[in-house]
Amino acid sequence: MSPGRPTDYSEDYPEQARKLCELGATDIELADFFQVDVRTIYRWKNTNEEFCQAVKVGKDACDDRVERSLYQRAVGYTFESEKVFQFQGQIVRAPTREHVPPEPGAAMNWLKNRRGEQWRDKQEYEHHGSVGLSLTDAALEKIAAGK
Repeated sequence: MSPGRPTDYSEDYPEQARKLCELGATDIELADFFQVDVRTIYRWKNTNEEFCQAVKVGKDACDDRVERSLYQRAVGYTFESEKVFQFQGQIVRAPTREHVPPEPGAAMNWLKNRRGEQWRDKQEYEHHGSVGLSLTDAALEKIAAGK
């Protein structure tokens, strides 16, 4: 792949790009798949609306999946599973239900991003009102003199 060579854009590319992005592909990985420079991917997104939308839809679907996974980690979840063991020489499969407890780090990450005004590390407070100080000339002179 040499830079600047003409690329053969195919009408199949938007669907392929969408599927790859749903699997987590980045623009660089798209370029590797289509055997083009990453700048070509940027150009395709700018000049081909269908390709641009396919990449966006694919990446949105992938981001949604990560968001759901982070949420599940934050609140905990239960899932159906199967334990496999041996009893008297026979393989036994026992259905079971497993629970993954909430993970505090995921919960904090979620809250900082979704409710940042309440959960971010740095919170800003605004003071309303005034503070009045009244010092006499004699008190100011004492302070100035270091007494």
